[in-house]
Amino acid sequence: MEASSCLRYQICGPGSKRIWLCLFLVLVLQNCGPALSASPYLVGMGMYDITGPAADVNLMGYANAEQIASGIHFRLKARAFIVAEPNGKRVVFVNLDACMASQLVTIKYVVYIVTSLGFVRQSFDVIVDGIEQTIVEAHNNLRPGKIYVNKGDLLDAGVNRSPSAYLNNPAEERSKYQYNVDKEMTLVKFVADDVGPIGSFNWFATHGTSMSRTNSLISGDNKGAAARFMEDWAEQNGIPKQVGQVNPADLESFHKPSGLPRRVSSIIPEPNELTDDLIQLASSYEASGGRRLSGSSITRRIRSTQPNKPKFVSAFCQSNCGDVSPNVLGTFCIDTGLPCDFNHSTCNGKNELCYGRGPGYPDEFESTRVIGNRQFLKAVDLFNSASEEIQGKVDYRHTYLDFSQLEVSLPTSTGGQQVVKTCPAAMGFAFAAGTTDGPGAFDFKQGDTKPAILPIQIIRIGQLVILCVPGEFTTMAGRRLRDAVKTVLTSDKSGQFNNNIHVVLAGLTNTYSQYVTTFEEYEIQRYEGASTLYGPHTLSAYIQEFQKLATAMLANKEVPTNFQPPDLLDRQIGLLPGVMFDSTPPGVKFGDVSSDVPANSTFRKGSTVNATFHTACPRNDLLTDGTFALVEKLESGNWIPAYDDDDWSLRFKWSRPLRLSPRSFATLEWTIPEDAPSGVYRFRHFGASKPLIGSIKHFTGTSRAFAVR
Repeated sequence: MEASSCLRYQICGPGSKRIWLCLFLVLVLQNCGPALSASPYLVGMGMYDITGPAADVNLMGYANAEQIASGIHFRLKARAFIVAEPNGKRVVFVNLDACMASQLVTIKYVVYIVTSLGFVRQSFDVIVDGIEQTIVEAHNNLRPGKIYVNKGDLLDAGVNRSPSAYLNNPAEERSKYQYNVDKEMTLVKFVADDVGPIGSFNWFATHGTSMSRTNSLISGDNKGAAARFMEDWAEQNGIPKQVGQVNPADLESFHKPSGLPRRVSSIIPEPNELTDDLIQLASSYEASGGRRLSGSSITRRIRSTQPNKPKFVSAFCQSNCGDVSPNVLGTFCIDTGLPCDFNHSTCNGKNELCYGRGPGYPDEFESTRVIGNRQFLKAVDLFNSASEEIQGKVDYRHTYLDFSQLEVSLPTSTGGQQVVKTCPAAMGFAFAAGTTDGPGAFDFKQGDTKPAILPIQIIRIGQLVILCVPGEFTTMAGRRLRDAVKTVLTSDKSGQFNNNIHVVLAGLTNTYSQYVTTFEEYEIQRYEGASTLYGPHTLSAYIQEFQKLATAMLANKEVPTNFQPPDLLDRQIGLLPGVMFDSTPPGVKFGDVSSDVPANSTFRKGSTVNATFHTACPRNDLLTDGTFALVEKLESGNWIPAYDDDDWSLRFKWSRPLRLSPRSFATLEWTIPEDAPSGVYRFRHFGASKPLIGSIKHFTGTSRAFAVR
């Protein structure tokens, strides 16, 4: 099994969305599992909660020391697929709602350490445990099945954020492509023989930076949102099972602003009319007051796997997104409202004033929803129309390389060869400038002029080839790498591949080494060029080494490796202090309501309702696969879970009255979906408190009931 040796939860480059852009961890397993099947493959899907501390921990993507977690937008997941030849090789691909993980960051780059206060073991553990659990679940769900591939263009989910650098690529090369970013989404659909469709993974290039550098809620950003939307859609359509075509009009209305995503227990009935009796009934339920719970198993998730039935898993994976922003309206100066400088992304010489605008501007949550929804709609279209079956062997090659001193052979203008070398890792000045998705903290301008053991990996599943790269490739860099590998594979005389080959690039895989640009883009020294660590020939080194992997795979030869990354876990420095203790005001219990829903209140769908509770620090217990927040619905005298903190519509916000105060508050904020059933509802909050002396205690409390019409 191959795995990253050091996974960190809140490590993410300033140009990548805080912690939540998708990280790709690709693992390889062999020769274990179910017996031979008539189907071409064994397929299995898995998913598990990897949500980390929702308080006090820096959200690292923008390297902004003031961006500290204070709640949950929606929970983060690890999602995995396993594909195996019966009694043969198998691969597992794990996609995380996280940005990246790297042993490089903890040693070389002070900006990450300073803003995050070092290594956070709680964050590390929840990711590692989540990866293990999702692989175990995928393995336990292995069953005979088929895989289909489809691809198509998505035009309105990404724009080039460094267009002046892209324009420095040769005109002849640029003329081959209609756009200055890749618009194509590639999707694989997994269909089990016994239960039908069980999931899909797709690769599409756009940054998970719809949420800004001021957001403090844990969020999967647009990629995580798209995954939840598709899993919601599958649940509502009764998948896993064979389904017919879906009406596009139904999809368009599924996630409109007036119809927020619904993630609600199937035991809740269809909407009913709200009567005066129900309003009176709601008014009879007052807040419960806080009470202790016997253990940490606070509540079952609303969406739990049914016996002998796998849950539908959908992952929206990253590709060559290095210069691609989801802020599709463009970049503007916040002082004048005018477009930013084209070459340097500055406003009157200052980078701090230049920001990109998403389609929901100025509402970053709406921008996240829109970009996620656009990816979701395209994925459903590709899912429903997928007809090309994947057929062929499962194979892979993997190696570690020292990128600080690789020799690379390049053709000369006279037809000969010259040997160049990569460089020791270094950052350019423009790195500190940040990007239009999140400007840097200092007045550096884009365009101003150790560890290096990295893994590269190639995976084959029939005619699908996945190139696993430990960094963020720009659009043209990714195109060059894909084309180079495709040329090797299709030129092979053995005929293992024909021109019908699907080569995808999986970005930010297994470790993180910043960005990779073309030689020409490197010369411009925009953010991505300045963040290309190993010099102007970094891309050429990747192309050369991936060609070697492809050649070895075709020849059925192993690839030797002379390097191993260092194990740095025992060398980590953690500067974030633990929770000392929690407290409440005299006469107040944990779980008591601080600010309740108004008495005798009625809310219409689309409106927002909230309540605030006396609580404790969420770091005391992450409530993994549980929830800090519930919306419950009254049914036949029983309170039934309806929405939790994994739902788009329900937000969990945590705060302290003062920076070092042991007292804290939890605000549960619910934007009522248009398809929520009318009836009587209430909030329930769960948490865990730490006394000055003694062990952690779990608690709960409920708000006053209210009516929804």
